[in-house]
Amino acid sequence: MSDLTHLDESGAARMVDVAAKPVTDRRAVARAVVRMTPATASVVAAGDAPKGDVLGVARIAGIQAAKRTGELIPLCHPLGLDHVDVDGAIDAQAGTVTLTATARVSARTGVEMEAMTAAAVAALTVYDMVKGLDKGVVIEEVALLEKSGGRSGTWTRP
Repeated sequence: MSDLTHLDESGAARMVDVAAKPVTDRRAVARAVVRMTPATASVVAAGDAPKGDVLGVARIAGIQAAKRTGELIPLCHPLGLDHVDVDGAIDAQAGTVTLTATARVSARTGVEMEAMTAAAVAALTVYDMVKGLDKGVVIEEVALLEKSGGRSGTWTRP
């Protein structure tokens, strides 16, 4: 019916059976970009936001979200992650906060969804922490930057 792995022969959604796949080291990196006014980004950079340490809270939220990806995305396999990290970079002049999430695991399936979930939830957390200062905040992008491991090998966004 389809080359999509989450559809069975009749087109119904299904969880992929990964039991026969070998365990390999897998890594994924994802990014989310949050746009706000330069004044708001300056407040975040200075650590003066009314709700506190924006990047610190976003980092923890992203890590927590990565660990819960199997509960949030219906057909994702729950993974015992080996490592998750979320880094934040502020460009106050441009009015952006860029969140980069890295996830690693030794497993039969990849960690792209965990990295993307971490980046997305970290971005949503930034939004929540600054929405009182800036009603026009926009999450502009959530994208996979690279992945490695597994049958398909290494991929990097051009």
